[in-house]
Amino acid sequence: MNTWLEAGSTGASGGILPGYWPGPQPDGSVAGGAGSVKAWAGLIKVDGTSYTWMGAAGVNGVVPPSVTQDHMEYTSTRSTFLMTVAGKVSMNITFLSPLTPDDIRRQSVIGTYLYVSVKSLDGATHVVELYCDTSAEWTSIHKSDTAQWNYTVNDGIGSHRSWRQDQSEFNADYADDQAHWGYWLWSTKADNGMTYQSGQDSVVRGNFLNNGSLPNTQDTVYRAIEDAWPVFGFANNLGNVGSTPVETLYTIVHAQENAIIFLGEGGLRPVPSLWASYWDSDISLVTDFYNDWSMKWGVWDHKIAVDSLAAGGQDYLTITSLSAHQAFGAVQLCGTPDKPYYFLKEISSDGNTQTVDVMFPAMPIFLYSNPALLKYMLDPLYENQEAGHFPQEYSLHDLGANYPRAIGHPTEPMPLEECGNMIIMTLAYSQHAYDTAYLSQHYPLLKQWTTFLVAEALIPANQLSNDDFQGTLANQTNLAQKGIIAIEAMSVIANITGNSADALNYTNIAHDYLTQWEKLAIVPATASVPAHTKLAYQDNTGHGLLYNLYADTLLKLNFVPKRIYDMQSEYYPTIANVYGVQLDSRNPIGKCGQQQSHLHPQSPCSSPSLQHGLVLLQLTAPSPIFTILKLQTGGPAPSSLVQSLAVISLFLQFDGSPATTPNRESECEAKCSLTWDAKCDTEDRSMAVRFKA
Repeated sequence: MNTWLEAGSTGASGGILPGYWPGPQPDGSVAGGAGSVKAWAGLIKVDGTSYTWMGAAGVNGVVPPSVTQDHMEYTSTRSTFLMTVAGKVSMNITFLSPLTPDDIRRQSVIGTYLYVSVKSLDGATHVVELYCDTSAEWTSIHKSDTAQWNYTVNDGIGSHRSWRQDQSEFNADYADDQAHWGYWLWSTKADNGMTYQSGQDSVVRGNFLNNGSLPNTQDTVYRAIEDAWPVFGFANNLGNVGSTPVETLYTIVHAQENAIIFLGEGGLRPVPSLWASYWDSDISLVTDFYNDWSMKWGVWDHKIAVDSLAAGGQDYLTITSLSAHQAFGAVQLCGTPDKPYYFLKEISSDGNTQTVDVMFPAMPIFLYSNPALLKYMLDPLYENQEAGHFPQEYSLHDLGANYPRAIGHPTEPMPLEECGNMIIMTLAYSQHAYDTAYLSQHYPLLKQWTTFLVAEALIPANQLSNDDFQGTLANQTNLAQKGIIAIEAMSVIANITGNSADALNYTNIAHDYLTQWEKLAIVPATASVPAHTKLAYQDNTGHGLLYNLYADTLLKLNFVPKRIYDMQSEYYPTIANVYGVQLDSRNPIGKCGQQQSHLHPQSPCSSPSLQHGLVLLQLTAPSPIFTILKLQTGGPAPSSLVQSLAVISLFLQFDGSPATTPNRESECEAKCSLTWDAKCDTEDRSMAVRFKA
């Protein structure tokens, strides 16, 4: 599930849930929404007086006053808001998107839990009625599209089911970042205290505000989303609420029968969502998902928190907790249990699918959580190219210009970048999963790409790299480093697969190229400036992050001499800005993922880099969570590429080489509490990053 509330410190909600809609960003972009409001409204009546706890749901221009938000906190899977209502009752509102990377059946469900508990604060009992709705805006970003809906009850779970009437999924242009096909199921328990209604927003919400309940009716006039704005409401009579919390659970699930159209072996074909292999209908899926609410969802929260603290302390936990949301919100499990695929969509950019140089910086979180997920991402790339659909000697850049059409994309070549990425990712998967057969299976294509690197890596032609927004550049120092490291990685692959002659040849070439690279790439030290690598061989005044060194550490090649790491570690602090070190000297833009990727385990700049990430996180306003780009001297991010799955290289510390931990307090004003929370409603909520309102 991928819907966001603006939480920047200026010009946004500041993390406040009541009074704001999820969706739009000031620059017109949002992960999964491209500026589209997805109305999600929450109201509550306490002793007959109405209040707003989520959204800005007005009736006849009047919005009930907001409850008081005391603070919010987030972990890797949940966001919790603690509220008080007129000093009478407290509310715990928790959004939980389960993370179960080791269980692909559960991970295949695109769903979120909304948990609300209410209890008395003043020792008295209070009559409480709770309301929540979603709108037809969830079915399409295009408000003139016709929506349709119905209401069903299955095994005691009531569901509002809504969808875009035209379900031509493979004609969809997902460049606008919102799925136009599939079914939204908004559900809760159909017990005696629950009532429901679908209809015009002002009518449904007005019924609750006037009566504290809904009439159990359905609007059957299907219409454009913007025509009398259809909403799908639930009201829950909680009765007399005392000091014992009264809990209500909702779920929202997006169910697509077919998820992708893919050009692979055998030609172009639709690929089903993986969940369809486990459930016979979306209704049965929702029923199981609702009943699967359990405390075991906290396992991965706990694991990420414990490992983050060990690797980089509280500051690192702040960063990884937030970035996990982005990673798993931009990928989808498809196929069948016998042949699963994990398809990736670029977010807040051009909508490409299975982009190799986006997968590469996202790789650490998948290696960390379940290496098989990385294999499922690599598989469609191999299948497409081994079937002959990309007749070039180098690796393709992506599988499609617009998700969900993975039909091939022959443009935007990054030949050196993607060959290096594919070789490195394949070896990384094999090492982490102990799967040497995968190397043998794809050896011919890996060897083809290595042949290209041998010809092109040392002196890179004028071409794009991962930082394509910077434009083409010849002789890129960092790009050459990736290609050379990939040749050395291929020598390891050749050795593992019994190709000893290839192994010796590739390692000899790689070491020879590395020696030449040092002579071409390094600016000697002066009295005022430490030695460092150039941006490009011909540019003695330019500089850039040498983040491709990360592959040497990840694969444990021990290939690049320690003096290179030490040299860069001494240099970077001398050019650091407010948000860290800029990507390169062409402009003052930085990239979160690449900034973290340049860290060496013993680097003295590791701690400041974590600090810079926290300063960026706290001061970014009101842009989306971790942006891919940021002006390192301050100021707004560029209007494009504001958010990216690529930032998940923030998880790179988990490769077994922890960064040094700061010995001083974080510069971020966020306060972290660090004791494990076994239940969302306990007073000891922790391993969470907490923000006071």
